[in-house]
Amino acid sequence: MDINDLRSAVTVISLLLFVGLVAMTMKRSRRSEFEEAAQLPFAEEKSGEERS
Repeated sequence: MDINDLRSAVTVISLLLFVGLVAMTMKRSRRSEFEEAAQLPFAEEKSGEERS
């Protein structure tokens, strides 16, 4: 096994992880979780303004 075999294995594993991540983010069942998480920065700003 030479360095090129290792590089090929890392490339294939990285591609599979990327495809898995994209599939996870595109699942309709998790859409509400992601929408809620997307609003977190705005919720923190609003709570910070109320304290001032």
